[in-house]
Amino acid sequence: MGITDKISNEAEDLKGKAKEATGKMTDNESLEAEGHMDQASAKTKKVGEKAKDTFNDAKDAATNAMRGKS
Repeated sequence: MGITDKISNEAEDLKGKAKEATGKMTDNESLEAEGHMDQASAKTKKVGEKAKDTFNDAKDAATNAMRGKS
């Protein structure tokens, strides 16, 4: 995962936490729910990027093993 993606996902997560907290403090259920949605979206993106990283690491390891490198 690129650093830009990591920063973007973390920013979305923090934005969601802020919305959730603001919604709780102001009794705004809609804003609180929107915060939850932002956090869930960020988490989903983080999981997807981590899966891509894991796949690429495994692919690189297999390629190196086939070439006789460790």
